[in-house]
Amino acid sequence: MSRSSMLVYEPAAPCLTPPQKSRQSLNKLAGKTIGFIDNSKPNFNYLVEDLSQLLIEKHGVKAVIKQRKRSASQGLSEAAMNELVAQTDAIITGSGD
Repeated sequence: MSRSSMLVYEPAAPCLTPPQKSRQSLNKLAGKTIGFIDNSKPNFNYLVEDLSQLLIEKHGVKAVIKQRKRSASQGLSEAAMNELVAQTDAIITGSGD
């Protein structure tokens, strides 16, 4: 038997800017504002609507703010990300198909 090898690539890019001090973790959701980044793939908007409703009705989330990317292959603009960070207590990124 011959041995074969496989080359595996890690699809992560190196960080170009040093990480900023992270925000504290949430100990509860009640009264918090949650942000969603919609990657613009099909069906994620339906998931976000259902999750938003559950977060508000069952967990007391004060508000949900949604930002939609132009496409799945592009990041959210720096200005939009900064705005979302300033307005929310936590951000959830999503993917749909």
